[in-house]
Amino acid sequence: MKILALEPWYGGSHKNFLDHLIRHSEHEFQTVTMAARFWKWRMHGGAVTMARKAGLIYDGAEKPDLIFASSMVNLPAFLALARKRFGDVPVLLYMHENQLTYPLPEGRERDHTYGYINYLSCLAADRVVFNSQYHFDEFMEALPVLLRMFPDYTHLHTVQQIRDKCEVLHLGMDLKGHDEHRAAFSGHDWGPGMKAPIILWNQRWEHDKNPEAFFRVMNRLDDSGHEFRLILAGERFNEQPAEFERAFERYAERILHYGYADDFADYSKLLHRADIVVSTALHEFFGISMMEAIYCGCHPLLPNKLSYPELIPESLHAPLLHAPVLYDDEDELYSILGKILKGDERPLPVSTLRRVPEHLEWSRHVSAFDQLFAGVAEKISA
Repeated sequence: MKILALEPWYGGSHKNFLDHLIRHSEHEFQTVTMAARFWKWRMHGGAVTMARKAGLIYDGAEKPDLIFASSMVNLPAFLALARKRFGDVPVLLYMHENQLTYPLPEGRERDHTYGYINYLSCLAADRVVFNSQYHFDEFMEALPVLLRMFPDYTHLHTVQQIRDKCEVLHLGMDLKGHDEHRAAFSGHDWGPGMKAPIILWNQRWEHDKNPEAFFRVMNRLDDSGHEFRLILAGERFNEQPAEFERAFERYAERILHYGYADDFADYSKLLHRADIVVSTALHEFFGISMMEAIYCGCHPLLPNKLSYPELIPESLHAPLLHAPVLYDDEDELYSILGKILKGDERPLPVSTLRRVPEHLEWSRHVSAFDQLFAGVAEKISA
């Protein structure tokens, strides 16, 4: 089967997802991509560029069996501009994120233009797939709120139309790539005389990941005399939260790494070296960085909300013989971390942790995507 993949934000997790999907899929892909910058302009004007590029690629060539578009594509605009060549080709939209519920910095008002583009793209697609159940539920709850903002012709009935063509399929992940970097860090010594445990932050340095709460807990632990070391990784941006600079000043001698690790091998070694990974996120559509760290042997401490409860097996939410994985509030996070650092709570074994995300390894998980592609193409074309 031949698939045309559209990705106007070809960078970061979007690029990683598409590259590994193509590498493992049984289907044949042709891609049209754009550089990952100016996200608002990509959602507005990217369709014009992508329609032109796709037209050149398929000029005189057999059309694809399916169009696979990411959530950054202005799908109605693309289809209108490319209707002569692709008017009857089935379209599958994959929702990595959405602009109805993506959290904004304090004091910034939401521009509903971009959420409406997501809405129109869902309407235009033949099938819509979300990367987590949490993401799907949140989007469907927010969509009627968006439509009710308009003075008339709100088309609330379309919410059910969209719901009926949606499903959830978790991302695939390149987990095997981490295996070659685990040899030097084959286990964690939690016995007497151990070195101070290493706590990992490997999420983006942005407000929606709530680094303020993370460092409040670290400071409380430090003030209480707990010993720990830090790895502060994750992608950095121009407007990074000030908490990281203050943490660098306070914990300089205990910080083993500070800043974005853009080389995969270096990043993987950091994950294997750490003992505990913490999320204080206010929002998470999926949680790639947490799942990577878990696979590499980090005991996770995650909010008991967002996408996390569906990604962690229920038996590990609060295991009897080991430290909990999910916490309800900042005080509970402080309490659990304190007990782990003192040795009163035992982290989960590395062997148990590695099993949590292994079903998402692309070599195993790609079959679900391949079956989805074939099913959409056959059903819509029939």
